[in-house]
Amino acid sequence: MTLEEKFVPVEIIMIVVMIAVMYFMLIRPENKKKKAAEEMRSSLKVGDVITTIGGIVGTICAVKEQTIVMETGADRVRIEFTKWAISSKGTQSTEDAPVPEKEDKKDKKDKKDEK
Repeated sequence: MTLEEKFVPVEIIMIVVMIAVMYFMLIRPENKKKKAAEEMRSSLKVGDVITTIGGIVGTICAVKEQTIVMETGADRVRIEFTKWAISSKGTQSTEDAPVPEKEDKKDKKDKKDEK
């Protein structure tokens, strides 16, 4: 057996390992996310607060097989969306986070003067 013939099985094993890593690192998590999103969309019911992929937030008024009717704002505007356009149940979590306040240069100057 020559040196090149010994390395052929190692190369094949490395290719198989790379494909397995790609599957478990990229493809499988994406399929889980799709399945979770589909379950969330199929469990929508009247009264749920939802957010669309465009960022529109509202309350569900009617649920049909492929679409939902959503009510937005205080003026009760009703919009019909397909179910795949629903991003999440509830409002986006980044909106709930407090916004850090920026200090003005004048405020910093006043604090220096007080010291």
